[in-house]
Order: sequence, then C-alpha cells, then structure tokens
Amino acid sequence: MAKAASPRSSKPAAKKPVVIKSPAKAAPADDNFALRSLQEEFEANRRYKPTKEELLSLYETMLLIRRFEEKAGQLYGLGLIGGFCHLYIGQEAVATGLQSALTEGKDSVITGYRDHGHMLAYGIDPNVIMAELTGREAGISRGKGGSMHMFSTDHAFYGGHGIVGAQVSLGGGLAFAHKYNDDGGITLAYFGDGAANQGQVYETMNMASLWQLPMVFVVENNQYAMGTSVQRSSAETHFYRRGTAFRIPGIAVNGMDVLEVRQAAEVAFKHVRAGGGPVLLELNTYRYRGHSMSDPAKYRTREEVQDQREHNDPIERAKADLAKLKVTEEELKDIDKAIRARVNEAAEFAENSPEPEPSELHTDVLVENY
Repeated sequence: MAKAASPRSSKPAAKKPVVIKSPAKAAPADDNFALRSLQEEFEANRRYKPTKEELLSLYETMLLIRRFEEKAGQLYGLGLIGGFCHLYIGQEAVATGLQSALTEGKDSVITGYRDHGHMLAYGIDPNVIMAELTGREAGISRGKGGSMHMFSTDHAFYGGHGIVGAQVSLGGGLAFAHKYNDDGGITLAYFGDGAANQGQVYETMNMASLWQLPMVFVVENNQYAMGTSVQRSSAETHFYRRGTAFRIPGIAVNGMDVLEVRQAAEVAFKHVRAGGGPVLLELNTYRYRGHSMSDPAKYRTREEVQDQREHNDPIERAKADLAKLKVTEEELKDIDKAIRARVNEAAEFAENSPEPEPSELHTDVLVENY
C-alpha cells in the first residue's frame, strides 16, 4: 500500500537578505605611496657620508656602549647588580646611528628593557647610569629603576619598560604630545622582534597613521625573542613590511653598520618632520650575549655567534671606515684606553655611592604637579 504524501512545510520562504552598503571608501590608488618611495630613496644611497669628526664620534659612542656593557656584565657576576640585566653588546650601531640624527632638546625616545645603550647614545653621564644599575641613590632614577626602568625627563628619555611592547603605545602618546604642542619634535619608539607580535603595537600603528603622528617605529630585530628565533614565531619575518596595512612606509636596514643606520635615520626623520606621518624601520642586528645575564643561549651555536663577531661587527666595520680616513691604529688604541678608564671611573663612582634611604620608597609614587 502506497504511503500518503507528507504535507508540505508550512514555514514561510526565507526572505532575501538585505545588503547594506558601507559608505566607507577604500584609499585611492597612490603610485607615490611612501612604502615604495622611501625604500627606493634609501636604496639610492644606503650609507651616510660622514666627516672624519662625525665618524670618530659615532665610533667612540659605540665603543663606550661596548665597554660599559662589558663592565656591567662583570659587576653583575660580582653580585653588585641585582635582578635582570639585558646587555646591548653587538647592537651598538642601532641606537648610536639613530640617535645621532635626533635634535637635542626637541625629540623624545622610549624603549624596552635593553636600555643602557640608548641612554649612553643620548649622551647621558655613564656615572649615573652605572649607579642606577647598582641601585644607588646617585642613579639617574635614584636607584629605584635599575637596569630595566631607567628614565630621565630632563633628557626626553622615557624609559626603559619591562612589559614587552608596552612602550610602543606610550610612544604613540609622546608623538601625539609633539603634534598637539606643535613643537617640531619626533618620537623614536624602539621595540624588538618579539614585541613586534604584540597587539598593542598594531593598535598604535593604526592610530599613529590615522592621526599622522611624528613617530618612528624602530624594530631592533636581533633574531631571537628570548630563545625563540624569528622564523619560529613570525609568519612575516620582514618586519619593515608590517606597516603596510596602515599605510606606514617601511625601510629595511643593516643594523650592524652605523653609517647605514644613520642614513636610514636621515631619510625617515625627514619624512616624519615634513608631516608625512609615521615610518617603520627594521634594524637587522645581532646580540652577542644571551637575552639576559641568566640566559645560557643554548638555542644557537657558538659558531653562529663567532661568525657574527668576525664578519659583521659594527665596531670593526667603523674601524675599517676610519682607516680609510687616515685614522691610525695608535689613535684608535688611545681612544679605547680613554674609554676603558671612563667606564672604570663610572664603576668606581657607583660602588662608592650610598644606597637610597628607606624613605625613597614613598617618593615618585604620585604625580605632584599637573
């Protein structure tokens, strides 16, 4: 016996979806988009052409950072520096080259926790930096900041920040202040390849581009985020491209060549100061020591590190350039001797300085003046 046909569904037919068109319009095609033009301008002349005096100054700053950090490592081993300590050995050309192009008294700098070199490149007294590392009252943050949280508003240096990537959004605020006050200043916001994967970095890029802030995003790509290589953690390993979605131009730079770094600064700073909005610089560099003093660096081979030291060292490259300008080996030895003496003086100053009074725990907690 045939089955009765099932009754048709009484459900009404689905309504055709209503498509609401967004009034937003895509950015117009721009053949002169700076993502291309800035890189092309840099490629046309990759190395800054310094005078003999300029190159000597760059060399001396890098060597000061190298010798200072070596001494800091020794003091850490002696127990005179506590907590974490992240050394800048190998990366000296980055801060030296970039900050040599800043305008003193006008521009601002903010960075992460590997900050000693940036302060020295800014011309800050090694005595007060070493005193801060050792937790002394004479330190630039009165002994309360330590290695990772140095700070000096007098020098427009806003840290030293221990939270990965946090300094970038604060750097956006500094750049906003420059624009709001119309003071002609720009902000350098340094961060590493590990911090480059933090969400707040991209939120800041979006706002900086939207508001055309005078800001330079500086990725110090030293190839390892603690013990994790760039290739293991990043889908896009060319960090200078990461601003594309926000229409931020990027430049890839050899961060082991101080003259290439300085030339990139010339190109980027000119663009930003002219009102062109933010720029993203990727400085490819390499740290010789571990991520911090407690890092045995077993994630890379000794041969890899030695190869960088022998073939890519920023100080040795600068020495070769100085030789072309007729600076003798004897002159370079005298410079090194004077810098070693200066660093030893800073260490002695720090060791002989008193520790902060207990009452310092209650200072610098609240903002006293607005």
